[in-house]
Order: sequence, then C-alpha cells, then structure tokens
Amino acid sequence: MTDAFRTMLAEAVGPERAQTVLSALAGPSSVSLRLHPGKPFQPVPEGEPVPWSPQGRLLPERPSFTLDPFFHAGAYYVQDSSAMFVGEVFRRFLPRPGRPLRVLDLCAAPGGKTTDLAASLRAVCGDAFLLVANEVMRARAGILSDNVALWGDENVVVTSVDPGAFAALEGFFDVIVADVPCSGEGMFRKDAQAEREWSPRTVDLCEARQRRILADVWPALAPDGVLIYSTCTFNIRENGGNVRWAADSLGAEVLPPVEDYPGPLSDGLGVRLLPGLVPGEGQYCAALRKCGGRPWRLRTEKPRPGGNFQRLFSRPMTFSRRGDTWVAEPSGLAAELAAVRFLRPLRTGVAVGVEKGRDLVPDADLALGLALAPDAFPRVEVDRRTALAFLHKDALTLPQAPLGLVLLCHGGLPLGFVKNLGNRCNNLLPAGRRIRMDL
Repeated sequence: MTDAFRTMLAEAVGPERAQTVLSALAGPSSVSLRLHPGKPFQPVPEGEPVPWSPQGRLLPERPSFTLDPFFHAGAYYVQDSSAMFVGEVFRRFLPRPGRPLRVLDLCAAPGGKTTDLAASLRAVCGDAFLLVANEVMRARAGILSDNVALWGDENVVVTSVDPGAFAALEGFFDVIVADVPCSGEGMFRKDAQAEREWSPRTVDLCEARQRRILADVWPALAPDGVLIYSTCTFNIRENGGNVRWAADSLGAEVLPPVEDYPGPLSDGLGVRLLPGLVPGEGQYCAALRKCGGRPWRLRTEKPRPGGNFQRLFSRPMTFSRRGDTWVAEPSGLAAELAAVRFLRPLRTGVAVGVEKGRDLVPDADLALGLALAPDAFPRVEVDRRTALAFLHKDALTLPQAPLGLVLLCHGGLPLGFVKNLGNRCNNLLPAGRRIRMDL
C-alpha cells in the first residue's frame, strides 16, 4: 500500500481502524454467495448467514463453482457479502406506488446487485415490477445479460447506454441504484491490478465522474423517488462527500443510514463496510430522496399479439419476433416496456426459441426462466455426473427418457434442453455456455 493510500484511509476511518483494514487487506479475500429464493435446492452450501441478506451465506473456503450444476442452473449468485448491503438498503426504502414498480440498476455489470434487486422485487411486488439493468461498456453488458439469463427473471431488461440516455425518461423510475465506478479500494484483495492503479489522481477522476453520472441520470428519477448510491471504495470524497454534493446540488434529502448491524460504520449520511470490521471486501451505501421534479405520464399500451406459446408459461406473456427468435414478455408490463424500447435493449423478457417448420427449437434461456410452466416439456432428472456431461457438451444417451425435446434437470432445477433421438441426444446447450475445464 502506498503512503498516500494509508493517509487517505486514516483520514476516512481513523488511524486505529485504518490499521485493522490494512491488516485485513494483507490476508485472503472472503467468499460468499446469495441463494436464489425462486430456485431452492439441497443441500444448501454450508456457511454462516450474512446478517443483512436473508439469502446470503459466508463460505469457509472457495469451492469449484464451475463444477457445480446448481451454479449453472442459476440457483445462487457468487457475490461479496458487503456488496449485499446495497440490497438491504434497497429493501428498506422500497416505495409502494400502487402500480408496477420501476427500478433502474444504472451500473449493473456483472449482475450481483441486479439479481439481488430482482429477488427483492419479486418477493414484495410479485409480477408487478420492471427492473432495467444497464451497463455502458458493451463487453461487460454481455456478461450482465448472461447472468440475468441464469437468474431467469423475465421482468428484467438489460440495456447498454450512457447514463445520460435515461434523461429522456423524465420521472420514470421510482428507484435508481447507482453503484458507480470508483477507485476500487474494495477490489484490492481480489485484483492486484486495482491496487497498482490506485492513486490520489484516480480518486480525483472518480469523484468527478461519479458526479457527472448522478447529474445525468437525475432527471429520470420520479418525484419523491429514491436513489441508492454506492461504491466499493473507502475514502470520504467518493462516499459521503458525493452524497452531500448530490443532496445540495441536485435537490434531495439524505435518508437515515441503516445502522441496525454491528460492524458497518455510519458517517451520518451513509454506511461504510470495511474489511476487518465486517466480512467482505468493502462497500459504502447511502440513500437519498428526490425533492421536486415531474412525474412520468405513462401511456396505455396494448400487448402486441403474436405467437402461440402461452402453454409454455405459467403467467400471461406477450410474444413477438426478434429476428428469427420468438421472445416472450410479461403482458402486465406492456406500457413500461414500450417506454424503454427506444433504448434498444439487449434483453427483454425471455427468448422462447426459433420455429423450424412445425417444430420449435427452444432457446437455452427458456429452460432457466421463472415463468416456464412445470409441464411445458417432459422433464428428466439426472445425477451430477450426467449433469456435468451435459454442461460439458459431452455425448449423452438417455435410454429411459421420452423421445423428442426433453428438459434436463438436476436436483429439480432445469439445466437446459436436449433432443432425445433414442440412441443419442442432440445437446442444445449453446457452445458459449459449456464448461471448458476438464471434468
């Protein structure tokens, strides 16, 4: 650690706490995951519960997630435990507008907070919510889209636009979560490059960029809407300094920090989680409520007719084509989805598949979707060895399974489709999702 970093850390948290943090940063990083409440499985990984996340687990060591079929089924998301605190703050200040709740996860890749928000929204709102997950960098947006597909919630839309593009949706979002790019001090134990790149100049640049992002997206927040601001850094300027700036410059009141848990430190504006004081790599989180502004006037939109795939779903969906692929979108969100379509989303709803003659070749994402009807396809339960063989795209035979399209499951959770020909199976898992390491 540089002297400049040590000085800035001591200024932020005091010399004694700074020494505790520095000692923790010299040790190994923590390992934690968050379970998917909509995809229960057994046995649940052993570990201590994360105090601020009902589905969070702290693991004693890092297993091989790649060789766990439940990981590929989207049964959990590997996420830093301190980053889960953002989800807790989100749940504390979730509004109840009496219509589908509209939420933006502004800097969403790789998807940890997106999937946490989606689980919380589904628990509170049922089907009545739209979550837009945005990532400006296109390569990272692809990773985000893949992780959203594994999670399987059809109410999540993935976009890849600059934060300023959302200003056209004035007053649209009830909540905006802005986990803004930062100087990355919370990444030091996981990424040696982050430590090498840190400098006071980096803090200067990040502070200015964070303010630009907040100012650009602010018009999209509804009157009385909530902005959750977070970083994975420890210094004052990128944390409490920018919260105070947003309140004074943009027109907001700072909401009371969540101070219920031992370990996290309040600065009166937000809460700082520091390695050595809490499990995890570090996070800062605060909430602000917007004062003033104009509400979005949502136009009525009729669901677009098309397709005949409702039998595949357990709730009403609307079908349209994107190229050769049929896509299903929640019928109850027709107006909300129409409003964001100008952003040219990378993902909406769930891909159903491609029609070839009278047959449907189902998309891999369909298998993972929460809205897939239990009886949509014949299901075949397989053991771990066979599940991994499928995920490795090895040759498979399923002599006891029905012929034709089959949904392969492990522990009751769908993994993907095969077409059983009797003497062999055509594996429909996309090559880009196969396990590449040796089994």
